[in-house]
Amino acid sequence: MNSHNSFLKRSGIRYPIVQAPMAGVSTPQLAASVTNAGGLGSLGIGASSPAQAREMIKQTQALTTGPFNVNVFCHQPARRDPAREANWLKYLAPLFAEAGVEPPDSLSEIYTSFVEDAETLEMLLELKPAVVSFHFGIPSPEYISALQGAGVYTMATATSPGEAAQIEAAGIDAIVAQGIEAGGHRGTFNTKATDEGLSTLALVRLLSHQTTLPIVAAGAIMDGFAMKAAMASGAAAVQLGTAFVLCPESAANDAYRAALKSERVKQTRLTKVLSGRPARGMVNRLISFGEAKDSPPPADYPVAYDAAKYLNGAASRLGNHEFAAQWAGQGAPLARELPAADLVALILEEWVS
Repeated sequence: MNSHNSFLKRSGIRYPIVQAPMAGVSTPQLAASVTNAGGLGSLGIGASSPAQAREMIKQTQALTTGPFNVNVFCHQPARRDPAREANWLKYLAPLFAEAGVEPPDSLSEIYTSFVEDAETLEMLLELKPAVVSFHFGIPSPEYISALQGAGVYTMATATSPGEAAQIEAAGIDAIVAQGIEAGGHRGTFNTKATDEGLSTLALVRLLSHQTTLPIVAAGAIMDGFAMKAAMASGAAAVQLGTAFVLCPESAANDAYRAALKSERVKQTRLTKVLSGRPARGMVNRLISFGEAKDSPPPADYPVAYDAAKYLNGAASRLGNHEFAAQWAGQGAPLARELPAADLVALILEEWVS
């Protein structure tokens, strides 16, 4: 059985299309719609508490009897540096003033990594989603074994052949090959290591010569034509994120949707400014301000995100959306505003044409 058929059989889906998890944007309605259309819908719970994640999974299970993916963050806990954090807040002070608020006195590590979150593991073992995927790294062998022992299919993001080798050695079932073009956070394991910035197709081709595990291509895949190229390069399936943001089922707000339909969509940038980790989004004032030549380094992930979220929350109440995280890949100008099921059907039609 080739990797394409193996992936479809093991994940339980009909078509080789995965909707990217997109924490904060994906919803039970979006995930269920993609799954019901024959793809693999996904939820991103890395920014959610176990209780919030449980509710999202149960809502999705109520909307579909098919398989869907639940994605968790496996980053190393933040390296706290009070001086660096204070310096970052001081630098952002003019933006907080524009938003009509004082900078917070301190910042928090707002997300708990799955690598030290036994409560979320127990919740996943209880609810048993068909697929669980890992981003920013991989959890312990015990966590992986427990999930697989419960019948869960596992996937992990790799941005390089080295990370893919670690995923395979850990016994994980499939590799999501994330190219530099992808929107949202880079899945790099170690942000201190050199990032070769491999493109999606280059990474897929390299991994197709390295591993027999199914490869899911991710990064700037917006339609069936790009899907065709990725599959021809050795991918067993494709993962699309930005392509689904304009779907009515996503949680993207009006400002995010408007930006995706504007001239702004033509410029995306990989930046650490918003969260402390490299992530690709549409360029806005916060990114430009935070990357000015005199700017200090942002706080570590996810501590820097606490500052950005606080700033954006205050500014958005004034109608200012220049500080929002509007993640988008390099293919974003090709985004189409369609219901998720219709988009899946159109992508499939383009793929086989």
